[in-house]
Amino acid sequence: MKVILNETVPKVGKRGQVVNVANGFARNFLFPRGLAVVADKGQLKVLELRRAKLEKLDSETLSSAESVREKIHGKEVRIEAKAGADTTKLFGAVTSQDIADAIKSQLKVELEKKQIGLLTPIKRLGRHKVEIDLHRQVDASVELFVFDPEHPTEEPVEAKAAEAAPEEPA
Repeated sequence: MKVILNETVPKVGKRGQVVNVANGFARNFLFPRGLAVVADKGQLKVLELRRAKLEKLDSETLSSAESVREKIHGKEVRIEAKAGADTTKLFGAVTSQDIADAIKSQLKVELEKKQIGLLTPIKRLGRHKVEIDLHRQVDASVELFVFDPEHPTEEPVEAKAAEAAPEEPA
């Protein structure tokens, strides 16, 4: 069924897009929540009229998304988590909300958890690449380092930097 999205729906499409979704998904999820309308001729005409307004709003959000991308793209975010003694498996999991909170505290950028492109929670120590959807045209990625201070999987960044710089005689 073709629908017009009223809001951005993760893994489906962005606001104002015409997308093809399963009939049951549209009837049971999108329509009751007001997230989409049926893409008939009348609604498509209304969409074209709204598109000019959406483009102006979109250009403003695009510029703010690009500035956020400059601040966070390629940066490392560190999250401390407890893991088993003999394994790298976490006791819990690192979720999208945990990542959003870590980015807020470490990089001073506030994101919503739905912007974090994490399909399944992270359940292992180590480095993970996480995609962030800032705008329809702007994506960023951060390097997530999940560590347990009692179970080092690799040397901390500070220790590597200290070893790389030779000690100066006093």
